[in-house]
This record gives sequence, C-alpha cells and structure tokens, in this order.
Amino acid sequence: MIWLLAYAAGGVAAGFLAGLLGVGGGMTIVPIISAVLTAQKVAPDHVIHIALATAMCSIIFTSSATAVQHHKRGAVDWVMFKRMTPGMVTGTLLATLFSGYIPQRVLALAFSLIVIAAGMQILFGKRPAPGKALPGMPVIFAYTVGVGVIAGLVSAGGAFLTMPFMVYCGVPLITAIGTGVVLAIPIAIMGSIGYIVSGWNTPGLPPYTLGFIYLPALAVIVCASVAVVPQGVRLAHRLPVQTLRRTFAMLLFALAAKMLYSYW
Repeated sequence: MIWLLAYAAGGVAAGFLAGLLGVGGGMTIVPIISAVLTAQKVAPDHVIHIALATAMCSIIFTSSATAVQHHKRGAVDWVMFKRMTPGMVTGTLLATLFSGYIPQRVLALAFSLIVIAAGMQILFGKRPAPGKALPGMPVIFAYTVGVGVIAGLVSAGGAFLTMPFMVYCGVPLITAIGTGVVLAIPIAIMGSIGYIVSGWNTPGLPPYTLGFIYLPALAVIVCASVAVVPQGVRLAHRLPVQTLRRTFAMLLFALAAKMLYSYW
C-alpha cells in the first residue's frame, strides 16, 4: 500500500505542476518512480528505463486533461501546434526506440543535465523582443526534432523547451504554456510506442509491464494527476507567472540532484 501512496503523491505533484506551468509531468515523476522501484528491489537493471517509460505514458493522460482546460480558456495556439508537431514526433520516436540500448547511468546523467539546463532557461530566460515572429518551417522542424530527442530521453512533454522558444518568438506566456501542453500529447504517444518496442521481451522486467511501461504505477499516477489538473490550470491563469517560474526552476534543480545522487 505504501508504494501505491508514493505513486499517487507523484501523480498529484505532476498533475498540479502540469496544469500550473504546462511542464513537469514526466520530469517530476521519473525520480519518484525510480526511487519507489529501487525501494521495492524491482528490476534493478532497468529501473531508469521503466521510470522513463511509465512517466512518458502518463503524460498522454495528464497533458490531455490539461489541454482541455487551457483550450476552454482560449490559451492554445493550434496553428503553432501544427507547425511544431512533425519535428517533435520524429525526434521523440528516434530517442525512445534506442533508449533500451543506453546504460541507465548514462540516462540518469542525461536526464540531470537536461533538467538543469531547463531550469536555467526557465529561471533566466530572456523576454521576447517586440514584434518577434516565428522563423520558417525548416528552422522550426530542425529545432523541434532536437526537442523531441531530448523529450524522449528524459520522458518529458518537451514544454520546458517549446515554451521558452514560443515566448522568445513573441507568443504570450499563458498561450505558450497551453500550446506546450497540447504539443506534449503526440510526443508522449510516440514516445510510449518507442518504449514499448524497445522493452518488448526484455528479460528481468516485473509482471504487468508493457514493454518498459509499468502498468500498476501508471494507473495510480494517472488517476491522481488528472484529478488535480483543473486546480493547477486555474492558478496558472491567476498567479504571477514569474514567481511560479522561479519556484519550478528550483524544483527542477532538486530533481536533477536527486537523480545524480542515486545513480551516478
């Protein structure tokens, strides 16, 4: 029972942060899942792979619930979504298909470094120049492929990179948050497919796994996260965004430090 409560607590944190800032679902849950699996002594050789895969799949449900709430408030740019999705899906699928061949110490290091970089960007990101417009499609595709690869490696929806990019190009911050949430959905779908394929028939995995996705943890996390998404979205449309960004950056630094401490 204690393990289920731990997964539920992770789901609550992920759902609230996803609604609040459009980021944090996967990155928040990965260290929690890995810590619980380690305490349970489950699949010690594949803890990081299972944590990344399960977190990635949970993003499908959390981001969908969050996207509905932001769409109701007119905070989604669907033109931006269409422009950025192809590259992100391509990069995510490439990353997750090959993740099973990467040692978990390397994955832990990659997770930590990317999360630290995301925290720095959120904390010190520049304000957009007046009148700044989006670049052409070749540049957008190249950038979003890179975002997709990074998102696949750290099991994130990618909003921690797409949101600063859109803001820099002149998109209002609350719209960038809402659009980033929607962009996370195709990333999570393709990433989950990649983790299922790469983990298929892998020896040493616990019962009730689909590839690298651990279904009991997924079910608890999704139920908890979806329940609190509306509260996070309401706060996102009311509270000072700069304060929230600083708080979330500090959380990212703490998560990166925990992952490095545990697996490096």
